[in-house]
Amino acid sequence: MKWYALYTKPRWEKKVAKALEEEGIETYCPQVAEVRQWSDRKKKVSTPLFKSYVFVRIEEKDRARVFEVPGVVQYLFWLGKPAVVKDEEINIIRSWLKDEAIEDIEVSHLTPGDRLTISNGSFKGKEAEIQEIGNKRLKLILSGLGVIVNVKVSEVLK
Repeated sequence: MKWYALYTKPRWEKKVAKALEEEGIETYCPQVAEVRQWSDRKKKVSTPLFKSYVFVRIEEKDRARVFEVPGVVQYLFWLGKPAVVKDEEINIIRSWLKDEAIEDIEVSHLTPGDRLTISNGSFKGKEAEIQEIGNKRLKLILSGLGVIVNVKVSEVLK
């Protein structure tokens, strides 16, 4: 079985993942905890790491089954075929989110468009392209997944 990336309606990621699991399809919807502030309170909420995407592990012959679930729009395509996500990449995302440790990155000398190879941590050896640099966040393009990851940098390399 292979992992595929599904595109969902906006803000339907959790609903789609739950419905697919009820249909007996293995899913992965990576989530991160964020603190949201309203006018009267702050609340810690769990939000999808990849907006409008859910990963499904399914046999190629059964790929059409996902469209029985409300909120599924289409598969993510790469070069005219449904994009296959490697097991290794799913495992990296899982371990990265479990550890909550971000690779040490020195932000001061980096500029958008730079390509880098991550030298340690869960993404060791992975190549990424910097899309945007903020005070405490980086937007990295992981070409292997074909997605953009918004990373909170907690430590800085020397």
